[in-house]
Amino acid sequence: MNSLLDITCCQLCPRTCKVNRTVSTGFCSCTNEVKAARAALHLWEEPCISGTQGSGTVFFSGCTLKCCFCQNSQISCENFGKTLSVSQLSEIFLKLQEGGAHNLNLVTPTQYLPFIIEALDNIKKLLSIPVIYNCGGYERPEVISLLKDYVDIYMPDLKYYDASLSFSYSKAKDYFSFASKAIQKMIEQTGVPTFNKEGILQKGVLIRHLVLPGCKEDSMKLLEWISETLPKDSFLLSLLSQYTPVYKASMYPKINRKVTTYEYNKVLDKAISLGLTQGFMQERSSASSAYTPSFQLEGLDIK
Repeated sequence: MNSLLDITCCQLCPRTCKVNRTVSTGFCSCTNEVKAARAALHLWEEPCISGTQGSGTVFFSGCTLKCCFCQNSQISCENFGKTLSVSQLSEIFLKLQEGGAHNLNLVTPTQYLPFIIEALDNIKKLLSIPVIYNCGGYERPEVISLLKDYVDIYMPDLKYYDASLSFSYSKAKDYFSFASKAIQKMIEQTGVPTFNKEGILQKGVLIRHLVLPGCKEDSMKLLEWISETLPKDSFLLSLLSQYTPVYKASMYPKINRKVTTYEYNKVLDKAISLGLTQGFMQERSSASSAYTPSFQLEGLDIK
């Protein structure tokens, strides 16, 4: 096994805690067992991901970031979920495929990569839908390299450019330095986005960016970096307006409100002016807690 996947000296994420997860936990609060909170068809992703039948999402517990505004804090920060064996995880993946999922969407998977890779190895001859790595962007490029034969689509959030923002809101001062390199590695690995005849993404990178209140200038810096650094037409961009002040956002007055139409439109206009028009924008009505999944261990009742 590659040393990067060794959970007895965990270095899966940029924090490189090096803890032995069989006896204690690091920043992500995860042990040597997989834990997930939901496995179901999801219709609220981008159209090329959800399609008409839904994306087969598996929401994993724990997280390598601690975003103060996390809409999934019940599972990311409070670690709610059900413990699963690797064989059960494989069965869940196949069950989602059998249910008609357009893809297998692994949400916040980094802290469980050794187990996920083993689960995918178990069913590689049976799995015929694309595998999506849906993450917060805070990844080690070396770890992304290990996923070449496992992941078809990367769907990273690109949250911040400014280190002071990433430290204040996600406890990761080095966020951009890692996310920027990881996204370049993802694009290098998957190549130009490709779709099937139904318009469902089969391979490529979809970069998401959630516009935060009071941070439109930071969003614009990210867009400038994207335009100047990433090869043209090598990715899709999804600009999200769905920010809702939940979890601990009330402790940070500057982001304790929704994004205004003016803020979002300024960021959108910047993207258009830079020619970043391959992708998606989001309606303001998406800024609602109604779009947050319910975590009740759906789809995890596997014997």
